[in-house]
Amino acid sequence: MEEGLLFFDNSPKRDLAEKVAAAADRYRFKFGRRPNLCYVHTSALPLDSAELNGVRLVGAGNVTKNYFWIGVEQEVLREAA
Repeated sequence: MEEGLLFFDNSPKRDLAEKVAAAADRYRFKFGRRPNLCYVHTSALPLDSAELNGVRLVGAGNVTKNYFWIGVEQEVLREAA
């Protein structure tokens, strides 16, 4: 992912799935396409990676807690061109 949207959500009332859905909605609104990749802090995932509603979640130590770096995986962009 070369460009993405950095989304912040520290609400204790929402779970990870709701936060990722909100980040995906914001990305779709801003860029007009559906994201399929989201980097989150490693502590947010029970495993190294997961998937929620077509968005692959990847744990990354360089993403701060409560932040979601969401976008479109580069390989998918190349295939569409």
